Amino acid sequence: MKAGVNAVIKTEKLPIKLWLDEGQMEEGALEQARNLANLPFAFSHIAVMPDTHQGYGMPIGAVLATQGAIIPNAVGVDIGCGMCALRTSLTDIATDDLKEVMKIIRDTVPVGFNHHTERQDEAWMPERKGELPIVAQEYESALYQIGTLGSGNHFIEIQKGSDGYIWIMVHSGSRNLGFTVANHYDDVAQRLNRDAGEDVSRGLAFLPESSEYFDLYWREMNYCLEFALANRKLMMERVEAAFMEVLPEVEFADFINKPHNFASEEEHFGETVIVHRKGATRARKGEWGMIPGSQGTRSFLVKGKGEPMSFESCSHGAGRIMSRSQARKTLDLKKEVKALKDRGILHAIRNRKDLDEAPGSYKDIDEVMRNQTGLVEVQIELRPLAVVKG
Repeated sequence: MKAGVNAVIKTEKLPIKLWLDEGQMEEGALEQARNLANLPFAFSHIAVMPDTHQGYGMPIGAVLATQGAIIPNAVGVDIGCGMCALRTSLTDIATDDLKEVMKIIRDTVPVGFNHHTERQDEAWMPERKGELPIVAQEYESALYQIGTLGSGNHFIEIQKGSDGYIWIMVHSGSRNLGFTVANHYDDVAQRLNRDAGEDVSRGLAFLPESSEYFDLYWREMNYCLEFALANRKLMMERVEAAFMEVLPEVEFADFINKPHNFASEEEHFGETVIVHRKGATRARKGEWGMIPGSQGTRSFLVKGKGEPMSFESCSHGAGRIMSRSQARKTLDLKKEVKALKDRGILHAIRNRKDLDEAPGSYKDIDEVMRNQTGLVEVQIELRPLAVVKG
């Protein structure tokens, strides 16, 4: 088993350290990593997790540390996107009960582009501190979006753990609030960079620490992080209610939350830096985290090992091996559905347009986990039982 860095690319200004083989990385993602390594304010090296694939500006699954600047696109448009997990007291659940629970979840948690028809309790919203112009602009709309799943790879999954218990996992982010904040400050960064004669063609426009917009983005980004957590907590409460309606004696414990699209000020190699994690999970020594596979494969609850070379990070999932459009065009619908049915999973693939989230569109989660044995230690394996997808 590989416990350390798989490969190091030394052709750029800074080294690029890979937790996968160089040949496993698509050319577009590799080119984006090279762009990161040549940024004048990048620090030490670029860390690339084993689930990496091409994103916008920065690869999904990359970790970038900077000094004196922050890059909105290195956090991403779904600020605070992440996962939470909760253990139930159940050790088993009958199929009919599980189907009833899933029906209630689908009735109470809007998915895709759907929002609540009524304004949600404002007590769920994070407290606003300081100047937050975009948050203020989007606040009323966010009251209808909190507690909604969204689309893409977001999910609610019921799982059976290797510890013997039934678990719940929720993956979602900051909805349109984070999207609007991200795009606004990327536009501002592009304008500032163009005025300063900087190249903005690579999707890595930055806000210098000397700019007033640096502090504005920082505050609004952190609000979106809190909103994304509140969003997941409200959905989790609705899932708990669904379980209690069907199985009144059920209890819940061991809540875990982990974002994977954020920037934070941290100490690494004796310096204070801004660590951008875009589709990467923080994995400090002893810190709990979640690494999901796909709706047809295992997920993992892990503890971090605090590896310095990864900036104390690990993968956020399995990672895609093909684009969404490619998956819809090339994957076999009957084959993907049969594989899920054979495993006894109440899945979310109904027609060809759902194939972008089929297991065949994702990397082998077992290989991803083998590539990061030096980053995390598996505590509990989770097998999917039922899935709601955005």
